[in-house]
Amino acid sequence: MIQRFTDIFDVPDLRKRVLFTLGAIAVYRLGAGIPTPGINADAIRAIFEAQKNSILGFLNIFSGGALGRFSIFSMGVMPYINASIIMSLLQGAHVLPYLDRLHKEGELGRRKLNSLTRYLTLFLAAFQSFGLTIAVTKMPSPGNIPVVSNPTWEFYMMTVLTLTAGTIFIMWLGEQMTEKGVGNGISLLIFAGIVERIPSAIFNEISLVRLEEKGLLSEIFVLALLIAVILLVVWVETAQRKIPVQYAKRVIGRKMYGGASSYLPLKVDQSGVIAVIFAVSLLTVPMTVVTFAPQAPWAARMMEWFSRGNWLYQLIYAALVVFFCYFYNSVSINPTDLADNMKKSGGFVPGIRPGEPTSKYIEWVLERITLGGALFVAAIAVLPDYMRQEFNVGFFFGGTSLLIVVGVALDTMGQLEAHLIMRHYEGFLKKGRIQQRWFNVGSQ
Repeated sequence: MIQRFTDIFDVPDLRKRVLFTLGAIAVYRLGAGIPTPGINADAIRAIFEAQKNSILGFLNIFSGGALGRFSIFSMGVMPYINASIIMSLLQGAHVLPYLDRLHKEGELGRRKLNSLTRYLTLFLAAFQSFGLTIAVTKMPSPGNIPVVSNPTWEFYMMTVLTLTAGTIFIMWLGEQMTEKGVGNGISLLIFAGIVERIPSAIFNEISLVRLEEKGLLSEIFVLALLIAVILLVVWVETAQRKIPVQYAKRVIGRKMYGGASSYLPLKVDQSGVIAVIFAVSLLTVPMTVVTFAPQAPWAARMMEWFSRGNWLYQLIYAALVVFFCYFYNSVSINPTDLADNMKKSGGFVPGIRPGEPTSKYIEWVLERITLGGALFVAAIAVLPDYMRQEFNVGFFFGGTSLLIVVGVALDTMGQLEAHLIMRHYEGFLKKGRIQQRWFNVGSQ
């Protein structure tokens, strides 16, 4: 395994991509520690310590602690993700014919859609920054310490501009990481924010055991449960339903083609971490509404409903995860196109007629494996609240954070392996398996 990692730096292009990705993550973490001018850091810290079990503390984890410091990157990537969700929903529901035309125009249409997503991100970032700025000036802190001593219109304008600019910079940084680095840039930024908090949480657990506030046996049980959950997540994230495909023999000129057997791989959790990130992003909408009147009775009631551990919050969160798992599959996989391409290449599923019957069969299989994957992801997503209630452990033990960390790690490792194999390196898998893979591809 060590040899595989050293191979990364033997390839100049891959080495440049990895170093660029690490440098971009370092810039993001540096910006997350720069506080917004005019904010009392102690008051903000006290507020988030009191709200750590609410949706506010939940979002602070996804920002890598930037929201808890009220830094220039406090908004994180949530406005960009919300804009992406809105654009995806509009395309999937065929609400605007203009977006459908852009989607079919190839690379040029994709660029125009990305531009529209950026403009929408700018609007959402400004709107949410304004609501968050109003909230911090009105939100009561423990000890009645004022967060802002003298809020003026100049302060509001400067803070909104700072937070909005921070979001736009993160969006640009994530896109640069995707283009010039390794892996999905936005997912890697969220990954970095979550991983950054794990060492401090581990040391905190160790100190609690030393002070005998927690038992050693309970900590060992939680650690064993954590390892079991990680293995289960890895197993589900890499699980596939392989539909056998047989290719008919065809004579072209003097050569015979086809006659080989292959399979169509359908992942159990096709969306990966996308569904979880989208669900978390939509949960920020009630929080944004509350920020405009944090002391109103209805705002306090809504904050209570959306506190982690509340049954309504758990139900909405799980439902959003299941919805986005199905929605992502409907956008990314078209059974009709798969069946048509299979038919054109002379392939067929044994026992299923080519064309529309094959399309219906693929759709039938996809719906059932997606249900299992979506229910599993939803169950893991709400796991931290029960672990916190039963064992008083940190949020990083399982749940949404674990899904994102494992999912992003697997995706990044897969891309690194693809770069290594493309340049005739072994990658991260065993040599025999890679040789068998190339043999299967060549036989087709």
